[in-house]
Amino acid sequence: MTRKIFLAFTLALSLILACSVSSFAAFSNQNNPIIGIVKESSIAVVNIDVEKVTRRSVSPFPFDDDPFFRHFFGDSFKDFTRSVPMKGRGSGFIVTKDGQILTNNHVVDGVDKITVSVLLKDGSKKTYPAKVLGNDPTYDLAVIKIEPDEDLPVLELGDSDAVEVGEWVVAIGNPYGFEHSVTAGVISAKNRSIRTQEVNFDDFLQTDAAINPGNSGGPLLNMDGKVVGINTAIIPYAQGLGFAIPVNKAKEIMNDLVSFGRVKRGWLGVSIRDINKQIAKAYGVEGTEGAMINDVFKGDPAEKAGIKRGDVVIELNGEKIKDANSFVQKVRTLAPNSTAKLVIIRKGKKMTFNIKLGERPNSADGRPESSRKNDKSENDLSGSDALKDFGISEVASVNDSLRRQYKISSSTEGLIVTKIDRNSQASSDGEVREGDLILEVNAQEVKSPSDLKKAVGNEDSVVLMIEREGSTYTIVISRPEKE
Repeated sequence: MTRKIFLAFTLALSLILACSVSSFAAFSNQNNPIIGIVKESSIAVVNIDVEKVTRRSVSPFPFDDDPFFRHFFGDSFKDFTRSVPMKGRGSGFIVTKDGQILTNNHVVDGVDKITVSVLLKDGSKKTYPAKVLGNDPTYDLAVIKIEPDEDLPVLELGDSDAVEVGEWVVAIGNPYGFEHSVTAGVISAKNRSIRTQEVNFDDFLQTDAAINPGNSGGPLLNMDGKVVGINTAIIPYAQGLGFAIPVNKAKEIMNDLVSFGRVKRGWLGVSIRDINKQIAKAYGVEGTEGAMINDVFKGDPAEKAGIKRGDVVIELNGEKIKDANSFVQKVRTLAPNSTAKLVIIRKGKKMTFNIKLGERPNSADGRPESSRKNDKSENDLSGSDALKDFGISEVASVNDSLRRQYKISSSTEGLIVTKIDRNSQASSDGEVREGDLILEVNAQEVKSPSDLKKAVGNEDSVVLMIEREGSTYTIVISRPEKE
């Protein structure tokens, strides 16, 4: 009897546990929003395969790098080449029913062939050739287009400004060719800056949702299934560090990309830098907020309006300027032919300028081209030693000989750095070089050694505005500490 009771109890307990596990699984699925997001969104995420044809040497000569071989045959072996296809992968997502797809510019830039794979409702795939409608290297975004047979599902664009650090997000993409891979994590930071040879951006969303090569261009979704970012960059040697372009940036430029193939941005024609305590003191600015004008490009809107080197911008269209980056970001949002109201500080005085913007040139990077070289001459050039304690042993006033030697325009005035103490901090840091043209010292123009001596005074640090290879820089140098 006891055995029968025990078996009955065991069977009942097993049924209860089975029901509990089943109920828990159902409860877990119903309360996991990621499952629903993936089911609804994956169908609008596409895989992008690209191909670029390059030519490689296939020389039939086994000794083509041998000097003896070159003496008899020259470089004729270079005529032997063949076309080699280079392939890559990326991701994207559909933004219009007729087949417009948003992705990264670096996924499709310069390629010869683009193929898009679309996931159909029945789980099968269909491929389409695609073309680039427009691209923007500044934000690393591109819009490509396929020609579907029917309306396609689209992803809704959310509000990246409203995203909070710690908020859950989902990434969908094509990492290493593993199509429609899903990862989840949180927004771990906002407004991250990335500085590499390929990417120069300041407003990335940082996430610990796993992002790998091939994820580029895919969506970063919030818990409402709306796109808040475009997955773009990783740090190869790190874990849990991925970066996405805020989707609000894409909203700003997509119409221009589709309509004009590029983004039409306003253009002031200046280069800028951040302000530190020494620069603020030298140029009569309270605090270190604002953006200092390093250079004003000739013939551009800022010069025509009267903006000068050394001006410090503290407001743009009524908005405070925190630093150089915030100024750049605000100017980028302005359209050509619109008016920019700048409030600046010039040598301690507040001034206001209304500037009609031009259109940013396609190749503009903030620095005009120049062929000026800084080749040192063997001529013995005398000059002032007022900056000797700072590591600049000798400077000289600009004359016709120096203009020819250093390729300086006839309209530019200043002092040429002709000798540097190789053991000084200024030299070792590479901040000051022979051939640099000193335009200002402590916000005072210097055209002669006497001007320089007066501007330097007894200060322990000085602010130099210099011109080098057509660009203007502001540099702070200090006297070495006495032991």
